[in-house]
Amino acid sequence: MALQDLLKSRGDARSASFLDFCVPVAERLRENPLRFCSSTMTHRPPFAMSHGTTTLAFTFQGGVVAAADTRSSCNGLVASPDAEKVKPIHSHLVATSSGTSADCAFWKRILARELHLYRLRHGRLLSTAGAAKLLWHMLLPFKGTELCVGTILCGWDASGPAIFYICSDGTRLRGTLFSVGSGSPYAYGVLDQAVEWGMTAEEATRVAREAVHRATHRDAYSGNCVDIYRVTSTGWTRREREDLKDEYYRENKSAQVGHDQF
Repeated sequence: MALQDLLKSRGDARSASFLDFCVPVAERLRENPLRFCSSTMTHRPPFAMSHGTTTLAFTFQGGVVAAADTRSSCNGLVASPDAEKVKPIHSHLVATSSGTSADCAFWKRILARELHLYRLRHGRLLSTAGAAKLLWHMLLPFKGTELCVGTILCGWDASGPAIFYICSDGTRLRGTLFSVGSGSPYAYGVLDQAVEWGMTAEEATRVAREAVHRATHRDAYSGNCVDIYRVTSTGWTRREREDLKDEYYRENKSAQVGHDQF
């Protein structure tokens, strides 16, 4: 009740704007965050902040499928083997993560907060296109800074399934198939050939799994497990996480047996 009273009082003072949100100050990220603590710091980080991933999403007649690997890397270091790169924003919207893990997690929380407040103010969920435009507007002031966020918003609203790619460099694209990250060229090799609008939910899940599996095999920055979400008119559902190394070793064993027989 307290939150609703607060929102009501804010609405009485002035009409709630679509772009009425609170975000950090962009000027804070004009320099590397490692240099915030001291203006006299001259040493650079001990290693390059290079990283990679494999995330993908596509639409089909049954909704939207989003998938990603779970390896979080920094240069040659595997920082975490079980990172969650696909996270729900609300009941009918999920988002993938590509870029700096902390930046992606931070801005997803901000987006989830603003969408929740929008629902309280207007009594309905914001459309997928509206959520994409909102996130794009929030990230746009940080263009050219150290912020690194690339996400695919996957949702279902009154117009049906939709996916948008938003990046902190000012990009906002709507499409039917996206793959983002260092492993995306390998994932596209599977997706471009196999994705069709008339697929069943099982076929779509199998294609997404295969695309992530092939990308993790070829891309050193992608690996470990695969997370798959499906968004429909009833909301999102998550497939149980699967470790891809078993599939990799099984394929290698079969190939070796065939080579020995030959």
